[in-house]
Amino acid sequence: MGAAMRRIHVGNALSAFGLGFTIPYLYVYVAQVRGLGSMTAGLVLAVFAVAALIVLPFAGRAIVRRGPLPVLMTALVTASLGALSLGLSTYASTVLLSAALLGAGQAVMQPALATMIVDCSSAETRSRAFALQFFLQNLGLGVGGLIGGHLVDASRPASFTLLFAIEAAMFLVLVAVMATVRMPRAPRVAGVPGEPAGSGWKQLLGNRAMVQLCVLGFVLFFACYGQFESGLAAYGVEAAGISTSALGTALAANTLVIVVAQFAVLKFVERRKRSRVIAAVGLIWAVAWAVAGYAGLGDGSQTMATAAFISTYALFGLGEAMLSPTVAPLVADLAPAGLAGQYNSAFALVKQLALAIGPAVGGPMGASLHAPYIVTFLLFSLGITVLAVRLGHRLTEVQNQPSLVRSRVVTQGGAPAGQVATAEA
Repeated sequence: MGAAMRRIHVGNALSAFGLGFTIPYLYVYVAQVRGLGSMTAGLVLAVFAVAALIVLPFAGRAIVRRGPLPVLMTALVTASLGALSLGLSTYASTVLLSAALLGAGQAVMQPALATMIVDCSSAETRSRAFALQFFLQNLGLGVGGLIGGHLVDASRPASFTLLFAIEAAMFLVLVAVMATVRMPRAPRVAGVPGEPAGSGWKQLLGNRAMVQLCVLGFVLFFACYGQFESGLAAYGVEAAGISTSALGTALAANTLVIVVAQFAVLKFVERRKRSRVIAAVGLIWAVAWAVAGYAGLGDGSQTMATAAFISTYALFGLGEAMLSPTVAPLVADLAPAGLAGQYNSAFALVKQLALAIGPAVGGPMGASLHAPYIVTFLLFSLGITVLAVRLGHRLTEVQNQPSLVRSRVVTQGGAPAGQVATAEA
């Protein structure tokens, strides 16, 4: 890694640390510490999703026009202001406004950082770069949640103010770190005409492979990430009788599998077709949902049900580790030169939609419709496999399997099949 990539990975880790530092305690802070009630606390969580959906369509165009670094700096300052004001807010209106600032800033960070990774990597190194990003994000989330949990005390509002103040200061430290990054020029590939920024969305919607990947991405996030802390957690408690401590163990098992398996899995997926890797993830997650079905609907002991439920989260973690060096680099490889920011923002928008709809659908089902819930999401997982196979037919050989590249000749995503160009290292 060059100096720029090292700083980008520091940025990924710190932004994830900030998310894990405060988000798990938002509900308690708003509803109990500030005494604003569960309705306002629920609205705060919804505001995060709404703010992301509003800003992400504009973030892609800004990244294309201004570059990812200035957009990232703006997002960090916005998130810092949101975090600080959230820690000082005592009224519902100011809490909601602060949450909107923090949510918007955090939403824009991810496509900006992803575009910086694209600009600082080559087709050969991109999968490893995104695998390391995912590893550091999960590590940051876990460490942030652990430290934050030891700092806060629901009986002391000042402890929450301190928590948000530390998060705000961390974002400003990250501004200083990223100010030292010297970004290379965005790579241009011969034979692919530059596109004006305003035509980015039109071009993206005309890219059938990217549209199919966005549909696939929605199902991925809806069937997995959108269920972790909503539908699947409710199902575990209500159907399987899982205790809160066991639920925490299951989440820890998910993170542990990702941290331990990430780079071992990377060696496995690097030399295989991306569409087949994603299809395999769908099958693994289908098994995970079947195991979850046994936990809540089977006739085994409570110990067996708990072990099965924890195994479900571990299997999800294995699939996540396989996806991290696969999906994000594929988004970058499908983007024409200069439009990586637009494509990253579009995919982030799809992710936010899935994360907003997933809990709304899965939460009530997981709590009360136990068998239909399992069957529904098992079928969604099998749908991932079908969609991945179909996507594979839309990709060029090198887009689907970058390990085929043995020289500096690469196929630029967005170019017609067979069109190649020499890329600068």
